[in-house]
Amino acid sequence: MPTDYMYVMKCSENDRYKEGKISRYGNIELSPSAGVLNYGQGLFEGLKAYRKESGGLLLFRPDQNAMRMKFGAERMCMPAPSVDQFIDAVKQITVANKRWVPPPGKGSLYIRPLLMGSGPILGLAPAPEYMFLIYASPVRNYFKEGSAPLNLYVDDEYDRASRGGAGGVKTITNYAPVSNAKGRGFSDVLYLDSMNKKYLEEVSSCNIFLVKDKVISTPATNGTILSGVTRKSIIEIARDLGYQVEERAIPVEELMYADEVFCTGTAVVVAPVGSITYKDKKVEFRTDAEALSRKLYNTLVGIQMGVIEDKFGWTVEIE
Repeated sequence: MPTDYMYVMKCSENDRYKEGKISRYGNIELSPSAGVLNYGQGLFEGLKAYRKESGGLLLFRPDQNAMRMKFGAERMCMPAPSVDQFIDAVKQITVANKRWVPPPGKGSLYIRPLLMGSGPILGLAPAPEYMFLIYASPVRNYFKEGSAPLNLYVDDEYDRASRGGAGGVKTITNYAPVSNAKGRGFSDVLYLDSMNKKYLEEVSSCNIFLVKDKVISTPATNGTILSGVTRKSIIEIARDLGYQVEERAIPVEELMYADEVFCTGTAVVVAPVGSITYKDKKVEFRTDAEALSRKLYNTLVGIQMGVIEDKFGWTVEIE
């Protein structure tokens, strides 16, 4: 759902981003030979603003999104806004669209920063001009099932990213070739590594965790897996709660023995996985009210909404 305003800031090649501006939400004009249209020179981020019971607005770890965009921009040969510019722009767009932030517990304002090669370039080279744009939309749950457990299938034919590629950055090119999971009756796809077709990587739109006894495991970010802000936060929360968390290579066969599986991401937050289908074999997992994913979800959302004390210093309050 379009909100009232968007934020735009531009810079030319070998220049720095100057002061951006808030403008009415609307279409943008691009040359047919813009770098982003011809060569996919673009990145995006995603974060949320929450409304507190007192009416105030909270952002969750915007510095992490800013730093990830800078890292991705370097990989994609683009200049990036500074961390301070990024956070200031996010604050501006949130305040400008504050009437669209849902009431506490009813949703959040999803904020989508884009960084793209907007200048015309026919030859394969970095674009001569870049645009940093942010828009926002009020959202509820990411998946149509709402809070129902996800049902995933393991894709052993296609892979999401290869070693030395751009799987570890949030480039737009990572998301276009996603397999048609919903058309096959599944919530999403779980990808394996491209080299061995043996180890878990990530779901197309989120990171994955396995729980066995008292140990939580998640694939290590080795360049092919996106380092999710929610992933990082859940690891820190889980360890703070006394759980052992391992970041390692996880063979797909371990799915068959897991007690619980869940996904994490800005959009999905913490989503329990009810079943995973691999080579026509369906495995089901714990998703009841006492599941660990529920506890982690409640803790994270409580911090994001200002209901639970933020002892990590993650939230940023907007006046």
